[in-house]
Amino acid sequence: MRNCAECRRRLRSEEERRALTNRLARIEGQIRALRRQVEEDAYCVDILTQAAAAQSALTGFSRKLLDAHIRSCVAEGIRAGDDGVIDELTELLQKMMK
Repeated sequence: MRNCAECRRRLRSEEERRALTNRLARIEGQIRALRRQVEEDAYCVDILTQAAAAQSALTGFSRKLLDAHIRSCVAEGIRAGDDGVIDELTELLQKMMK
């Protein structure tokens, strides 16, 4: 079986897929609420509070996905002798920390 980096895909368990899509659905709801607040001329502090909540939810999603990536794709690559996964992870982390 090819590793994650070679095929650029990763099969997820149904439980993991469901957890990630549920998080995204909640984030979508928060973004729709933000749009509605702007359209309805809501108070700036209320909009910014909602934006902070949405950002926090997206950060949580990214952390969960990063954890799964390291435990699967990166670990598989290292076991297979593919040091390129470490370079890829390092570049990803630099992008995420901007």
